Amino acid sequence: MPHPTQVVALLKAQQIRHVRLYDADQAMLLALAKTGIQVAVTVPNEEILAIGQSNSTAANWVSRNVVAHYPATNITAICVGSEVLTTLPNAAKVLVSAIKYIHSALVASNLDRQVKVSTPLSSSIILDSFPPSQAFFNRSLNPVLVPLLDFLQSTGSYLMLNIYPYYDYMQSNGVIPLDYALFKSLPPNKEAVDSNTLLHYTNVFDAMVDAAYFAMAFLNYTNIPVVVTESGWPSKGGSNEPDATVDNANTYNSNLIKHVFNKTGTPKHPGIDVSTYIYELYNEDMKSGPLSEKNWGLFDANGTPIYILHLTESGAVLANDTSNNTFCIAKDGADPKMLQAALDWACGPGKVECSPLLQGQPCYEPDNVIAHANYAFDTYYHKMGKTPDACDFNGVATISTSDPSHGSCLFPGSVGKNGTLGNFTAPSMNSTNSDSSAYKFSCDLRIRSLLMVTGFLLWGVVLL
Repeated sequence: MPHPTQVVALLKAQQIRHVRLYDADQAMLLALAKTGIQVAVTVPNEEILAIGQSNSTAANWVSRNVVAHYPATNITAICVGSEVLTTLPNAAKVLVSAIKYIHSALVASNLDRQVKVSTPLSSSIILDSFPPSQAFFNRSLNPVLVPLLDFLQSTGSYLMLNIYPYYDYMQSNGVIPLDYALFKSLPPNKEAVDSNTLLHYTNVFDAMVDAAYFAMAFLNYTNIPVVVTESGWPSKGGSNEPDATVDNANTYNSNLIKHVFNKTGTPKHPGIDVSTYIYELYNEDMKSGPLSEKNWGLFDANGTPIYILHLTESGAVLANDTSNNTFCIAKDGADPKMLQAALDWACGPGKVECSPLLQGQPCYEPDNVIAHANYAFDTYYHKMGKTPDACDFNGVATISTSDPSHGSCLFPGSVGKNGTLGNFTAPSMNSTNSDSSAYKFSCDLRIRSLLMVTGFLLWGVVLL
């Protein structure tokens, strides 16, 4: 896999501002120093038993992996294990002790306010998840979950939950429609209705998040926020995984980003952001298991995008196109009169060179206000240095990652229509995606990455 300096170069190029590491690899933490990127580190599952039985072991872990790097490396969270309750039941009995010992070490270092502690849980611990209002946690786990929720509530932390609509869809035997899993628009009669609350659900993701809120409420915890620590869709699968495709992966991740960034919230908590990490940054071609397990990434090991996210309507500067191009275009559904007024301003007081829009010139066709506004808006946006304020035009413009060039009409910053991408400037390390890689650290640097979507739609990563 790529060297840490390559990883950080990609993060910067993609404006990724939040990363989650599946361990606390020292080389990766050093590479992330002074970048401002917010980092969540992880206590690996195999270390939980020792930490959960020894306060001093926990203190040493925090000293070595947090205190030694903070504040140069902006560590903001510690994930104690990953899906421990469902994958490592013998460690479950000391999970909360491990969490408390880690937190105590942060308190001793006066970092407990800056660094939150929690543990990512599989959504499979939620039973009877639809309708969401009837959801509850697997009762056999309550001896661990109740003290865990007590801790999260008392420290102002959050419930970390891994949500995979892909698996929910695959395991539903046709009960869950594909469009419902992919956030695609549904007619009202196809929406899922919670018969108890009469809330309408248009996608699996929201239903699972609300199921978690209802399951916590069932145990009388009503003020712990949910952060989705993994979600995504594979771009390739075996013969028994027909819906693991590039198009579906692009659709899911693009729609998820728009959904979170637009602050839609969930039916139970409308307007409240659900911060989410998208799994994952890189494909893992050496990973065992089904073909889909190797193909959750947004990029291959060379930093080449597997697909370009469709984010035109998200209104955010965010692209996994390594050329990092952005454009300013008319918003979908914008009022034509307001568009015309903005176009007139751009070509007049805005001093945009609009001669390519004249009859007979490359950008005259199609002769409509939207197409002409796209060109004028984008030209002004690039002239002003691509600042967000330069793509507003009284609310009728939005920043897009899709190149609006067409035919011989090339927009400013376009890489052309030959399908090539701009060069990625990370240093070439000639690394190989194999266990025999020359780049070994105290722990193998295997990179699984998640994209974190906050109210500002900033990327995030998970590194294993």
